[in-house]
Amino acid sequence: MQVFIMVAGVFTGAHVWQETAERLVAAGSAAHAVALTGIDPARPAMPAHVGLETHVEDVIAAIDAVEATDGQEIVLVGHDYGIHPVLGAADRRAERVARVVYLDCGMPQNGVPPLAAVPDQALRAQLTERAEAGEREGVLEPPGLDEWGRWGSTAGVGEAALKRLTALAAPQPLGTLLQPLRLTGAVAAVPVTGVLCASNGARIDLVQRLVDFGDPALAVLTEPQVTFFELPTGHWPMLSCPDALAKVLLRAAAGEGHRLRPAGDGAPAPAHLRPFPLDVPELPRDRQGQVDLYVPDGDGPRPAVVFVHGGPVPAGARPRPREWPTLVGHARLAAAEGMVGVTLDHRLHDVADYDRAAADIAAAVELVRADPRVDADRIALWFFSGGGLLTTDWLARPPAWLRCLAASYPVLAPLPAWGMSGSRFHPAKAVEQAGSLPVVLLRAGREAPEIAATVDAFVSAAKGCAARLELVDVPNGHHGFETIDPPEETRPALQRAMGSVVTHLTG
Repeated sequence: MQVFIMVAGVFTGAHVWQETAERLVAAGSAAHAVALTGIDPARPAMPAHVGLETHVEDVIAAIDAVEATDGQEIVLVGHDYGIHPVLGAADRRAERVARVVYLDCGMPQNGVPPLAAVPDQALRAQLTERAEAGEREGVLEPPGLDEWGRWGSTAGVGEAALKRLTALAAPQPLGTLLQPLRLTGAVAAVPVTGVLCASNGARIDLVQRLVDFGDPALAVLTEPQVTFFELPTGHWPMLSCPDALAKVLLRAAAGEGHRLRPAGDGAPAPAHLRPFPLDVPELPRDRQGQVDLYVPDGDGPRPAVVFVHGGPVPAGARPRPREWPTLVGHARLAAAEGMVGVTLDHRLHDVADYDRAAADIAAAVELVRADPRVDADRIALWFFSGGGLLTTDWLARPPAWLRCLAASYPVLAPLPAWGMSGSRFHPAKAVEQAGSLPVVLLRAGREAPEIAATVDAFVSAAKGCAARLELVDVPNGHHGFETIDPPEETRPALQRAMGSVVTHLTG
């Protein structure tokens, strides 16, 4: 029999698991929600210091309370912050734990405090300042009714459930966020399952893409004992879909779930390394610092199209994005039209890196404009995927030499899990300041819903301010359609979009 031991996230107590636990018990399993010291009403007493280690001991106590009899398989479930005490306990009781379930959370590492996983970047910075000032014994006050979005998407959570969550929320002791997680490595032998919540911006296909980038640090996700499930809901599935969550937990305990494909080793080429769908001339690259230029024969200077890759892309990804067939193909297509095609690398390795990525792009554009083969007064920028947020600065303050901005299947507002609610990177707001700058937007008809919503918001804002927006639809296209969907579906859109960009550069 499976014994599920479940640990909730920040501010919340065992009460959030009630409905899920009832369904697990009805299915013949045992279910225990851990009351965390200093947070849960069941353990209101505050010792001298409540830290992460306090909560690790709470989970260990729950494990030790389960009789070590044949057939009793302990499955630890950690949601949000709860994965930290779960891992700490599993590391010390690895022989007792059959599986660890990561419920819509990150992958904590030894020596790193839970503060690093706080999704809201501004709040994380504030807490870091408090810690550096020596404030380690205080508390973080819980969110108000309208503030839970800073911690994750509330999609699917009804009004009554959200009000109850708010009413029962408790302050989070700062020590639980500031104390580093300590692991011996024993937990690495315990099978794991990741349950991703799509409406919070986490999907299995996105994790597979990260693995496909070739970063060795992510190879562990492809091991046989690692499985994944995906739920079409927000960050609190125990409140929004307890029945579906219980079914997934039961399947996870049975070792079921999706397994990721390892990168390389004879595996099919990942999407970002598949051939470009249009025939383009094999023009050699000219590498200049962080950019590669594809310059057509003939006299210059010529207009340039700068292609900006998406992300986040792991720092260890190989080959680097400017060498991907999609980016190179676009650059050579621009060169075939008489333009200088440009690819570049920028340091968007994490959602906290948008500021430095924006600086990298600005520096790369200036390098391109300074090249004598380039007409510095006729530049277009073309963004992809998660790079869509990087359009913000150019929309808000378009320089005279920027003749066109294009974007393919872009993310045009921060996704809920990215913790960027107060960020300046918000194209749907910046488009109101774009003035007469032409914007060419390639829209995937089968885009992920959470990304499609950002595109819809951008289009509505653009129409509301009479921006010069041209939509190029790929009705059956998915995110990354150039190398995922049949060429006959994507070629017309690519040719039309490139034609529009060239017209704006030469007109």
